[in-house]
Amino acid sequence: MILPMPSDATPASSSPVPADTLITDTSRALPGARAALILLLLINLMNYVDRQILSAVEKPIGEEFKVSAAATGWLATAFLLAYMVFSPIFGVMADRVRRWAIVGGGVIIWSLASGGSGAVPTFAMLVGMRLLIGIGEAAYGPVAPTLLSDMYPVAVRGKIMAWFNAAIPVGSALGYVIGGLFHDHWHWAFYATLPPGIILGVWCFFMKEPGKLPGAAAEHRKATLHDYLALFKIKSYTINCLAMTAMTFSLGGIAFFMPRYLEGRGQSAEHATPIFGGIIVVSGLFATIIGGMTGDKLRSRFPGSYFLVSGLSMLLGFPLFLLILVTPFPYCWGVLFLAVFCLFFNTGPSNTVLANVTRPSVRATAYALNIFVIHAFGDAVSPPIIGWVANRWNMGVAFMVVSVMIFVSGVLWLFGAKHLQEDTDTANRPDDQQRGFEVIAPH
Repeated sequence: MILPMPSDATPASSSPVPADTLITDTSRALPGARAALILLLLINLMNYVDRQILSAVEKPIGEEFKVSAAATGWLATAFLLAYMVFSPIFGVMADRVRRWAIVGGGVIIWSLASGGSGAVPTFAMLVGMRLLIGIGEAAYGPVAPTLLSDMYPVAVRGKIMAWFNAAIPVGSALGYVIGGLFHDHWHWAFYATLPPGIILGVWCFFMKEPGKLPGAAAEHRKATLHDYLALFKIKSYTINCLAMTAMTFSLGGIAFFMPRYLEGRGQSAEHATPIFGGIIVVSGLFATIIGGMTGDKLRSRFPGSYFLVSGLSMLLGFPLFLLILVTPFPYCWGVLFLAVFCLFFNTGPSNTVLANVTRPSVRATAYALNIFVIHAFGDAVSPPIIGWVANRWNMGVAFMVVSVMIFVSGVLWLFGAKHLQEDTDTANRPDDQQRGFEVIAPH
């Protein structure tokens, strides 16, 4: 599937802060930006293929190793524990060393571990492979968005992050489809991820580090401990992390057990998993792209546009998700389509905020801390909780319990909208005009 690539020239939005106090907001991307976007999009695609393959084959894995749903839920938790613990480490490294090398090495590590997941003879070894995958993805997750943020200016970042994150619904859907095709031979689903992952990892080592955007103020210093601690003083950053955590808690756990839920509703895995994958591709893809572009378009009229579109879409998605639990098939597929659209609409805007409200010198660490928080308190804990509730009652009750956090995330994003413009302006001032950052003279 060939997607039209975003334009490198989009008019910059106006800002209420005087132009002489802000870094120039040019809409020209750096040379090589499009190639970097394509590569990182493909890597992100494989990232989510791997994650959702596990979801699609979770039940046959449990049957082969004779473990419960609560136990297979720990496969997701093991991955996320490693992912969130190592992300801050690689985030700090990325603020100091060549980022493409970190990304390439991480992709190769997780690809080897993903392929190796199909060859393990015990459940404990499979848990170990998920830990290795988490370490490999930790080298990529917080670093990739910073490369794009350095290559594309604020005016078009919502659109660029939307294209980058369009890999989430497409990769997730492919993961469900591949897992569904190999449902009875789940080992081969993991083997299939190895060759493309290795190729993409090697490709990274041939990429050049991005330079400085035209008109952008140079970063004269490396980040200090004060800078890192100051991240959580940025209201928009903190609120965004909290909202993304609530969303991740609910949607991460629900996505992991969705194939099992659909089977419990009388839908065969061979048919339901590909259908669900198709819904994720079409609805999720359009929602991700439209969400990012909508945030960009509304910036000049609504300073908190990225938070507004994120919050409203989640508040609309919450009742739609509850409707899924009571709607009979085949009508349920239509409701699921609409719910997925609303729940994916925030993907581009929320990730754009992370870049826009943080300085380049700490941006990788900002993404890494976000990854740590949203997974530590989000989908690292929700799959075992869903599995426990499902074992005690049923999967429908478990989904209903965790879906409340969808509503919470929407409220948080709407609350944070009033702070977004000020925090964006502060992050884009030259060093000598920063508030909340320690100023160090150029070397």
